[in-house]
Amino acid sequence: MLDFPNAKINLGLQIIEKRPDGFHNLESCFYPVQWCDALEILPATENTFTMSGLPVPGNPETNLCLKAYKLLEKEHNLPPVHMHLHKVIPMGAGLGGGSADAAFVLRILNKLLELNLTIDSLQQYARQLGSDCAFFVENKPVIAVERGDVFTPTTIDLSSYSCVVVYPGIHITTAEAYGGVTPIKPTCSIEMALKQDIRLWRELLVNDFEKSLFPKYPELENLKENLYEAGAAYASMTGSGSAVYGLFKGDAPDLIFPKHYLIWKGLL
Repeated sequence: MLDFPNAKINLGLQIIEKRPDGFHNLESCFYPVQWCDALEILPATENTFTMSGLPVPGNPETNLCLKAYKLLEKEHNLPPVHMHLHKVIPMGAGLGGGSADAAFVLRILNKLLELNLTIDSLQQYARQLGSDCAFFVENKPVIAVERGDVFTPTTIDLSSYSCVVVYPGIHITTAEAYGGVTPIKPTCSIEMALKQDIRLWRELLVNDFEKSLFPKYPELENLKENLYEAGAAYASMTGSGSAVYGLFKGDAPDLIFPKHYLIWKGLL
């Protein structure tokens, strides 16, 4: 069975407080974009996992796709499978690609092996794999709170906008991003900001990671400003970086970036 795990962008990201467990409470709007990996899972005589596309650092045996399989295997009698992941979504970009891959393993196995797991059950498994994994189970825009794994539906609709997502080749780890952030309770919630005209988002809808990462990586701030200069209604870094996106009413213009940048452009 073949499917295409997609990325997400963050419409605003506020780090509210540090939790006793070492994680942070946050508020954000997760919005899916169709920058996709490819994931195929087939019945096999023994478990195998292969990868192609963008190189994935680290030991393949610790890949989230395998962790997702092993998590289900603890409670369900899973037969062996062959998994192949073709990696397209860049890593360390704040796009949630690894989380999407893990969630899609759960989704595919549930369908392929007729496990009949509910959405809630799949989300509970996904939460054990990563804070934003559960989002990709339903893959619909949500307001995310707590660790980014508790969701409230939102009616925001950006289908009349196109999006340009730019990854400048700067890998930012989650630990690096959170190491520079100072939690603060916001004066305007993400949900309230999104209800305003998109032209006001520039002032109201903030990503708290930009404050510490932009001085460290001026290329990211320049990229955001370039998107505004090109006519974006709103532009921001997504997640903990380093991808930056711009939202354009209608079709996005053709923009020129350095050759080593990775670009996705499409309708939302």
